[in-house]
Amino acid sequence: MKRILIIILIGTSLSITSCFNDLDLEPPFGVNTTTVYEDPENYINVLAKIYAGLATTGNSGPAGSGDISGIDEGFSQYIRILWNLNVLTTDEAVCAWNDPGIADLTFNNFNSLNPWFNGMYSRIFFQVVLCNEFIRESSESKMDDRGFSQTEKEIIRLYRNEARFIRALAYYHAIDLFGNVPFVTEADKPGSNFPPQINRADLFDYVESELLEIEDDLIPARMHEYARADQAAVWSVLAKLYLNAEVYINTPKYTECLTYCNKIIDAGYTLEPEYTHLFLTDNHLSNEIIFPVTFEGDNTQTYGGTTFLTHAPVGGTMVPADYGINTGWAGYRATPEFVDIYEDTTDGRYLFYKDGQQKDITERGTFSQGYAIEKFKNISSTGVPGVDVEFVDTDFPLFRLADFYLMYAEAVLRGGAGGDMATAINYINLLRVRSFGNSSQNVSMIDLPFIIDERAKELFWEAHRRTDLIRFGLFTSGSYVWTFKGGDAMTPQGSALPSHFKLFPLPQADVVANTNLQQNPGY
Repeated sequence: MKRILIIILIGTSLSITSCFNDLDLEPPFGVNTTTVYEDPENYINVLAKIYAGLATTGNSGPAGSGDISGIDEGFSQYIRILWNLNVLTTDEAVCAWNDPGIADLTFNNFNSLNPWFNGMYSRIFFQVVLCNEFIRESSESKMDDRGFSQTEKEIIRLYRNEARFIRALAYYHAIDLFGNVPFVTEADKPGSNFPPQINRADLFDYVESELLEIEDDLIPARMHEYARADQAAVWSVLAKLYLNAEVYINTPKYTECLTYCNKIIDAGYTLEPEYTHLFLTDNHLSNEIIFPVTFEGDNTQTYGGTTFLTHAPVGGTMVPADYGINTGWAGYRATPEFVDIYEDTTDGRYLFYKDGQQKDITERGTFSQGYAIEKFKNISSTGVPGVDVEFVDTDFPLFRLADFYLMYAEAVLRGGAGGDMATAINYINLLRVRSFGNSSQNVSMIDLPFIIDERAKELFWEAHRRTDLIRFGLFTSGSYVWTFKGGDAMTPQGSALPSHFKLFPLPQADVVANTNLQQNPGY
C-alpha cells in the first residue's frame, strides 16, 4: 500500500468564501494555533493538511465540511478545478453537464462571476494561507522560544521548506491562470490589512527566488517519501516557469529551462515501460512520476482528482466495471479536432472509446457525440480493482519525466543553450518507441508544430493543454479553432477568442471588496 499522509488533527479546516482579508487570517488549528505548535510532534500533522489541500476538499471525506465555499464541494478539489480550467477550455474536452459555469468554460465565455474561477482562486489562496501560517510558526525565533532541540529544529526546517514549495506551487498556478493577484507571505501580520496586488512579473520573480532558495535544502531527487516535495519537484516548477517565461514576463528563458530539464533527466527517473500504467492504481510504483497528488479510495475520498477523471468520461455503452468503478457520470469527451491530432490509431496513447460514439459534436449535452476517453482507471496494472468502486486509488501525475523530454526538445527548438538537437530527437523517439512498441514511427527531424502535437498526444488530460496552446499562440488565435471554441450551443464550429482570454478574470467579489485589486484587462 502506498505511503500517504493522513490528517490526524481535528478542526484544521479554514473555510474561505472568498479571499478578501482572509488572505491574512491565521487558520484556527484546534483550540488555538499556539497550543498546536508548542508540540514539535504536531508539525508533521499540519504539514499533512497542507499536502492534503492538493487532494481533499475538507475534513469530512467527500462532502460535509468543505475548505472553501461558493462552489460545490465536489467541484472544489484542487486538481479538479485546475484540470477544468486547463482542459475544458481547450480542444481536449467538452462536457455534457449543465452545472454552473461548465458551459461557459466549454464555450470560452469567460467572466468574473464564473464559480470555477472563484473556486480555483480560493483554493490557491487557501493553500497560501495554510503555508504562510506554518512557515511563520516554524521560524528559528519561534522554535527557539519553544525550546526545541537541535534534532527537532532540523526536522521542522525540512517541513518548513516543503511548505515553501507548496506555496510556490500555488503561486505558480496563480501566475499561469490569473497573472496579477493578491500577495501575502509569512511576513505579513495576520488580519491587518487587505492584501496588496502583485503584478505577474514580480510574482514570477518571487516564485523563482523562493524555489532557488530552498532547492539545496530539500531532500535529493528520488530520496524522499513518496509524494513529498524533493529537489526534483523544485526543478519541475522552475523548468515550467522558464519554459513559459516569454508568456509570463515577455522574456525568454529557454536556456534556464534546459538547465532544470537536464537536472531532472539526469536524476535517475526512467520512462514507465507501458504508457497506460501511468494512470492506474499502482502508478505509485512508477519511476517516471516526479511529483504526484495522491489518492486512495478509503483514505482520501473526494469527488475531484482521479475519482472525477475516471468517472466523468464513462457513459454510453461503456461498462463501468471495466474501469474499476460502480457508475459512469457521462460527461466529458474529446473534440473531433483533438482526435485528428493522432496520425495513427496504433499509437498506444490513442485512448478513445468509439463504440456507440460519433466523432463529431453538434450537441454538447449528448454524450454519444464525441469520442469518450479511457485514460484513468481504478484498476491496477495486474487487473486488480481499487479498494472502493466509487472513490479511486489512482494518483494524479502532476509532473513526470516524459513532459521534461518534450520540454527539453521545445527549449532547444526555441534557441535555448545547454541542449542539442540530436539529444532532443532521441528523447522524442524514446516516447514514440514506447507508444508504438517499436522504432517504426521514429523521427529524424522535429519542429515546433510537431512538438505541440506530440505534447497533446503524450500529455492529454493532464492539465497542460491551455498553457501549451497559449505558449504556441494557438489558444485565442483564429488559426486554430475547435468545436465550440468561442461559440455557443447553436454555433459549434468555433472561432477566435479575445486576446485577453489568455488570463482568467479575478473573481468579481474580491475586486469589489479589496480596493487594492484591479481587474485583469478586458473583463
